[in-house]
Order: sequence, then structure tokens, then C-alpha cells
Amino acid sequence: MKIANIELGERALLLAPMEDVTDPSFRYMCKRFGADMVYTEFISSDGLIRDAAKSLKKLEIDDAERPVGIQIYGHLIDPMVEAARMAEAAGPDVIDINFGCPVKKIAGRGAGSGMMRDVPLMVEMTRRIVAAVKKPVTVKTRLGWDEESKNIEEIALRLQDVGIAALTIHGRTRAQMYRGEADWTLIGKVKNNPQIRIPIIGNGDVDSGPKAREMFDRYGVDGVMIGRATYGRPWIFREVKHYLSTGEALPQPSVAERVAIAKEHLQKSLEIKGDHVGILEMRRHMTNYFKGLPDFKSTRLKLVTSLDTAELFATLDEIACRWGGYDLSEAVPAPLSHNL
Repeated sequence: MKIANIELGERALLLAPMEDVTDPSFRYMCKRFGADMVYTEFISSDGLIRDAAKSLKKLEIDDAERPVGIQIYGHLIDPMVEAARMAEAAGPDVIDINFGCPVKKIAGRGAGSGMMRDVPLMVEMTRRIVAAVKKPVTVKTRLGWDEESKNIEEIALRLQDVGIAALTIHGRTRAQMYRGEADWTLIGKVKNNPQIRIPIIGNGDVDSGPKAREMFDRYGVDGVMIGRATYGRPWIFREVKHYLSTGEALPQPSVAERVAIAKEHLQKSLEIKGDHVGILEMRRHMTNYFKGLPDFKSTRLKLVTSLDTAELFATLDEIACRWGGYDLSEAVPAPLSHNL
């Protein structure tokens, strides 16, 4: 699979952009475990052009993450074009447009999946962005706004015509949010349309090697994007790749392995964000590495309240000592509710 001139290999695996999740340290960990491409958290076009500190911070990427895409969202063409230029200046490999976020405060304003109710505006915005930047432009979207307007086949062709380099499709409508099962049938129809020349990436409910292989084999997609299943489980990319190449499932990491992974993740967060912010931003990740451990409440509390790096590392060592023999092979973290 290639996005423009970016070679991602056969059966590419991509990390989905997720707000408050795919920060630099988490992208680094997913990349280390085999993600072929990663994406930033989505970034507001309005925030960028107002020079909002939080939005500007999200533009920061590292060479270790490459290939990496910066994802932007907004509902007005001119601010989105300016945001795309600002994102390009940050040096990503790809500019991705978010036409898929279903959250009410975004979609309700006409951004994210709200754009699916105005296809001409979506197409014109994309055309203008493609013309404004030199980097490849990709799009992430959904099947449609609701069950009565699953228009992704039309949208895919029109976006291809204005120059996007790849399309990621989440197998739900906006109305579904994240309820029910993702429907990959229309994703497969888009991919197998003889008029489609760009890579088609499928997204939705892939949480294992067998599920990923089914999506590649049954629907013929070029890549699979994994979102909620990565939370507290960045090693899922290693799992899936092993299964795709051997047909065998890898055992889940032991408690000791998870402690080592959590330590590496924490250290990376501290390096990138500094002690205070690095600790705060790790709280959303830390305890998910240890879902399923019994009598964990007091230890969990330390992980999410301590502001002392030494104490956090000591707590992780305590987890390895106290629960080192506990079998977490069946434990899979609960999925996020806000995969984009």
C-alpha cells in the first residue's frame, strides 16, 4: 500500500487519531510495536489560526513517528485551508481531514461527520486544501450521516476526483456514534469499485489478528486502522502482524512485560512533556495497562494521583512484585468511547 510516494507495505496497520489519546508518547509506543503509520490527535482549524497553545502543541511530531499524519477539522473552508498550511509547515508526511468525528459539539457545528450533510461543501473544502499544500491529503470519514443517507460510495469518488491520496472509512454512520457493530460491507464496495484508484483503509471494531485478517481477506482493503483497541494495548500492532504472517495468536504480555512497557511509555512522556505535564498526560494511559488485576484499587489511586516521578516508578515496581505471577492473558482493556 502506498499513500502518494509513502510506502507502507502490504496489509498496512494504522493508528487512528484519537483526542486525548494519540499524543506523542503514545504514538511512539504504537510505532515501536509495529504501527505502519500514526496520526496526531485531531486539531481544530480555529484553534490553529487563533494560535491557541493547546492546538499548536498538537502539531509537534518527532522523526521516530514517521510516517505520521496531522489531522485537522473545521467547518469553514478558509480557516481549514490556513490550518492545512500551518500543519504542513510542521513537517508531517500527510495532512488528514477529519470528516468522521461524531461528537455533538463538533458534528453539530458542521465539522467532522457533520460535513456529510453537505457533500458539495465537503468536496470543495477538500479541493481547496489539496490545492493549497504540497503534502498528500487524506480523508477520514464515515458511511454517512444516518441509516437513510449512507452516501460513502458517492463521496469516495468525488473526493478522489479532487485529489485525495487515500480514504479511511469508519464502518458506522454518525447517528450510530460507536454503538452496534461496524458494517464493513460498504467499505468493501468502495474498495472494489473499479473506478477507485486510491488506497481504501477500513476502520471499526478491529481488535485482534483474526479480525484484521478477515477485513483484509473479505473486503480487500489496503489497510486497517485500529483505534479504541489500542488503548492500554499498544502491542496490538505486534499481535496483529504476527497473526497475519503466521496464523498464530501471540500470548498477551505478562504483568512484568506490561510494567516494562508502562515504564518506557512514562519515560517517553516525561522526556517530551516535562515532569508535570508528562505525568498528567500519562494518567489516561497508565492504569489501562493493568486492567483485570485483583485488589488494585489503592494502587490505581496512586497511579492517577501521584505527581512524583520516583513514586510512580516505585509503584510500577510494586505492581511487578505483587502481581508478577498473575495471569492477564485474557484481560483486554475496555474500549474508548471517542475513537475518531
